[in-house]
Amino acid sequence: MTQEHSGDHLLADKRALLDALLPHVPFDGWTAKALNLAARDAGIDTGVVLRAFPGGAADVLDFWVSETDAAMLRVLEGRDLAAMKVRERVKLGVMTRLELAAPHREAVRRALALEALPQHAPLALRQLYRTVDAIWYAAGDTATDFNFYTKRMLLAGVYGATLLHWLDDKSENFAGTSAFLDRRLADVMRIEKAKGKLAKLVDRLPNPFRNLRRA
Repeated sequence: MTQEHSGDHLLADKRALLDALLPHVPFDGWTAKALNLAARDAGIDTGVVLRAFPGGAADVLDFWVSETDAAMLRVLEGRDLAAMKVRERVKLGVMTRLELAAPHREAVRRALALEALPQHAPLALRQLYRTVDAIWYAAGDTATDFNFYTKRMLLAGVYGATLLHWLDDKSENFAGTSAFLDRRLADVMRIEKAKGKLAKLVDRLPNPFRNLRRA
């Protein structure tokens, strides 16, 4: 496969390599060995592999996260989110994201081990941000001020903790993870209420304090 590939062909090759790689990850991790085995299984030339994923297996992992985020958004588009409270939408987003990854839970565990390495910390943060941003987007968040970032920071903490719980959850339909997530979201709601009370208090303070708040 040395002919020039169009963007569509390259995307198809990426997906074929990802599908071929995932069964190897539980045994070989997100490694060059696993990627080479995937290329062999998919019948894809080494040159195409380098073009598709110049960063190696870490690039495949990043592609998998993006593909799963996109799949989550497609699922959520088919749900009546408008009839739900924001908290319910966020929970549905998190649980949908985990359910989509469920067939490859060991691959997720291996991914966390890879991203725990210092050189992969930027990749891990970028992926976490993209996922929580997608969840908030699906939930209808329209914030453009500082709340945009605080919401994502809070959900990143919730999602990270829930992900770790989910990895070892053996309950039916991940009921344990669902309950754990409910508790974490309740904690966030308490923080949001406290922030609201503080904002009202600051608004009643003299102007110098209001200026300090804006700063």
